[in-house]
Amino acid sequence: MTEKPTYLVATTKPWNLRAFERVRPTLPEGRWHLICDKADLTITLIEQIQPRYVFFPHWSWVVPDDITEKVECVCFHATDLPFGRGGSPIQNLIARGHSDTMVSALRMVRELDAGPVYLKCPFSLQGSATEIFTRIADLTMEMISKIAATEPVPQPQSGPVVIFPRRTPGESEIPMSTDAYSLYDHIRMLDADSYPPAFIDYGPWRLTFGAAALDRDEDSVSAQVRFTLREKIKAKS
Repeated sequence: MTEKPTYLVATTKPWNLRAFERVRPTLPEGRWHLICDKADLTITLIEQIQPRYVFFPHWSWVVPDDITEKVECVCFHATDLPFGRGGSPIQNLIARGHSDTMVSALRMVRELDAGPVYLKCPFSLQGSATEIFTRIADLTMEMISKIAATEPVPQPQSGPVVIFPRRTPGESEIPMSTDAYSLYDHIRMLDADSYPPAFIDYGPWRLTFGAAALDRDEDSVSAQVRFTLREKIKAKS
């Protein structure tokens, strides 16, 4: 009897964890493992369970070479690679006026986002960052299932390389000169847990914004706002 393959999914984001639990009963036959703590990803674990693939939906840390060289590690990047290598792909795309993108599944190599690509799937950038990440999580699980079932051979990236810089918290400040559409995009693209929200400073207060809605007829934006004393923010940082 052929032994069932083993797969490992490593992710920490709540939207990915929920998506994995939803699709787990429908994933290809095999032994599926989940880790949701960076400290649990060790070469000892890899050698113990010997996974066919390790999948990394929305993983924020560099994976050690001894792991990527031992097993096929598959990560997911929300651009049409090699366009948009680098950090903050969703925010960088929206800030540049893109309304859709591709999610690329690629093999991890030492150079960031430079590995060969297993497959790409089209994806809309509409909605808040939370809504976008939730939909990407569902799509990523579909891609994981397809890769596990078909074992495609990854192909080298082709085309001009465009690098996205990782955004800094200071870039979440709302520009003083912006139109309603740009303001809406700025707020919505940052509206997700663990991301620094859109803000403006007003005297001793920091005003942070979320749940943006665009009224095209009135050329206006409505949003929820939270007032926090800036000195308290500094004390926590």
